Amino acid sequence: MIQKPKILSNKSNLQVLYEDNHIIVVNKRAGDIVQGDKTGDKPLSEVVKSYIKEKYNKPGNVYLGVVHRLDRPTTGLVIFAKTSKILPRLNALFVSKDITKTYWTIVKNPPEKEQDTLIDWLKKNPKNNKSYAYKKEVEGSKKAILHYQLIKKLQNYFLLEVTLETGRHHQIRSQLSQIGCPIKGDLKYGFDRSNDDASIHLHARHISFIHPVKNEPIEITAPLPNDVIWNACL
Repeated sequence: MIQKPKILSNKSNLQVLYEDNHIIVVNKRAGDIVQGDKTGDKPLSEVVKSYIKEKYNKPGNVYLGVVHRLDRPTTGLVIFAKTSKILPRLNALFVSKDITKTYWTIVKNPPEKEQDTLIDWLKKNPKNNKSYAYKKEVEGSKKAILHYQLIKKLQNYFLLEVTLETGRHHQIRSQLSQIGCPIKGDLKYGFDRSNDDASIHLHARHISFIHPVKNEPIEITAPLPNDVIWNACL
């Protein structure tokens, strides 16, 4: 039985799942951008800064380091560094792969195997912001490895759990599309229609690592978005 994850704070549509003096972990909504881009939309990083400034009544600017990103239409766990000292330590965890990231995703078609490891070479095309998967290395490509497991069959869809070994651009979206399992709502990678809110059903569900300062194991699970299909997964 899956336990309901704890939400520490839920102010201004910001779900804070973990916070200490060094790190803050939030549950990103679909449509949020993690860091500012050419759209000019207010990024999640600025929302978190405002939250910290208000909660602790901080004068002046608030420091917040972006450790990693999620695609705009996806949801789930995002880690931020609250100090400049912790940022390189968190970055090092990602580089050394001493952090485990697990995703849940909903696909229309069942994979040929209920569990498998996918190894591809991904090449990004900046013009259409899309990554293409190849079975052999091509010029400009990067090796991409993920593991997936079918964990639930829904009425019309299938729930997969995905663990990444590498963190490539649009990796899960591209590799699952390559095996005929595009993610629900993901028009860019072959799904037949979009979701009403322009989201895709890809959720950064769970993360585990050893805290770089406290040296304690940290495990955090992000609640799923509230919609009919995600609710059917629990």
